[in-house]
Amino acid sequence: MASQQNRMSPRQKMINLMYVVLMAMLALNVSSDVLNGFSLVEDSLLRTTANASASNEALYKDLQGQMEANPAKVKEWFDKAQYVKKISDSLYNYAEALKVSIVKQADGEDGDVKDVQNKEDLEAASHVMLAPRRGEGQRLFAAINSFRESIVGMLTDETQKKIIADNLSTEVPNKAGTLGKNWQEYMFENTPVAAAVTLLSKLQSDVRYAEGEVLHALVANIDMKDLRVNELNAFVIPASRTVVQGGKFSAQIIMAAVDTTQRPTVYVNGRQITSPGGLYETVCSSTGDYTLKGYIEMMDGRGQMVRRDFSQPYTVVAPSATVSADLMNVLYAGYENPMSVSIPGVPANKVVASMSGGVLQPTGAGKYIARPAEVGKDAVITVNANMEGRMQKMGQFAFRVRKLPDPSAYIEYAAEGGSNRFRGGRLSKQMLMGTKGIGAAIDDGLLNIEFRVQGFETVFFDNMGNAVPAVSNSASFTEQQRSMFRSLGRGKRFYISRIRAVGPDGAERTLDGSMEVIVN
Repeated sequence: MASQQNRMSPRQKMINLMYVVLMAMLALNVSSDVLNGFSLVEDSLLRTTANASASNEALYKDLQGQMEANPAKVKEWFDKAQYVKKISDSLYNYAEALKVSIVKQADGEDGDVKDVQNKEDLEAASHVMLAPRRGEGQRLFAAINSFRESIVGMLTDETQKKIIADNLSTEVPNKAGTLGKNWQEYMFENTPVAAAVTLLSKLQSDVRYAEGEVLHALVANIDMKDLRVNELNAFVIPASRTVVQGGKFSAQIIMAAVDTTQRPTVYVNGRQITSPGGLYETVCSSTGDYTLKGYIEMMDGRGQMVRRDFSQPYTVVAPSATVSADLMNVLYAGYENPMSVSIPGVPANKVVASMSGGVLQPTGAGKYIARPAEVGKDAVITVNANMEGRMQKMGQFAFRVRKLPDPSAYIEYAAEGGSNRFRGGRLSKQMLMGTKGIGAAIDDGLLNIEFRVQGFETVFFDNMGNAVPAVSNSASFTEQQRSMFRSLGRGKRFYISRIRAVGPDGAERTLDGSMEVIVN
């Protein structure tokens, strides 16, 4: 009985004693039909447990076979399965030992769990499970809790977790007759031997069920019975479908959903490929279209060989490259000529270009700046491709080197929405007075190269027709020149000539011709 720690009145003690006597009298009248009913339930539980045990053993056997066939893939799950077997057998065998102890307590040392004589005995289970200091109830309570937590922790399905947690629950129901009792008292206090044995058999059945659920989850993790292997296909993954003559065709040959823990066997043209990762290489000595054919073999989850054929076309082309001057078909000395370099089928980071007769500087993916050194001497650009760590020459391209042409002079004036460049003709006096000086540039739509004006001369004519020159030693109009602008009437004209300018090449040149300006 559960002990009471609080002090009780004589009347309460008498009531409790009467309750004990009543329970004893009721126990003496346990129906034989009820006891036989426990035996029927016991037999059913034993059959269910035996079936679950057989199913679990079959899974262990399959796991063992998988472990032998592919330990790298299966070991993690096999080790977990062995742990499940260990804790399941431990609790199962402990429950069996308790059944034997209870039956022997009731029937003597010759007692047999399969043939209990004193099924109605109310003291045997209490003696074995609840005896002070040596009762097994507390130990069983702890063992069930530990097993439940371990098993539930290995599952991810919430429904499975709840079923197992409920089956192995050690909570005492909150109902009449349970107040003040712990789990072992609730289960085994004044419990007939037949009922106690049946309760322990149910525990054994729950243990085997939980064990099986975890085993099925572990098996699913290694796809031991996954029929999707029937959908596997062989694939060829070429590094490039276009190969330069003299280069190598490289491709990886794999099975879809490849298993990294075992290496498939690859055959090309009847010859086994032994290189790591299924890498296939062959030297392409002639141009044209080719096809890579073969087959791949791999063991499935049941140890059966699976074969898949493959076929992959590829093309071998002659070395080629494209080099173009972005603005023109020639290169200009002393100028940063923008260039584009590319090779069909080759990534930009694998293309290497160099130039003789000047400097070729990369500025981005496929973009360069060419600086030829000498006018009249061709600059040669050589293009190479990094093919599998080996430099392959793809072509050479010669460009004529010329001096930059002379620029055109202009007067920049403000206009609606920006500024315009005046190159001769009529110009209003207001716009003329708003200008600052002279500029020079090559801006023919192909090139856009600014020059620095170093000086120029303006020529005016007085009323007698005499020429009045005025010189500026910079790009700006002088005060003398501006004063002459202010004196000009409508229809008057002047000329700008002897313009000296320096381009990107550093050479100073005097521009031919003159610019006529007519005041409007």
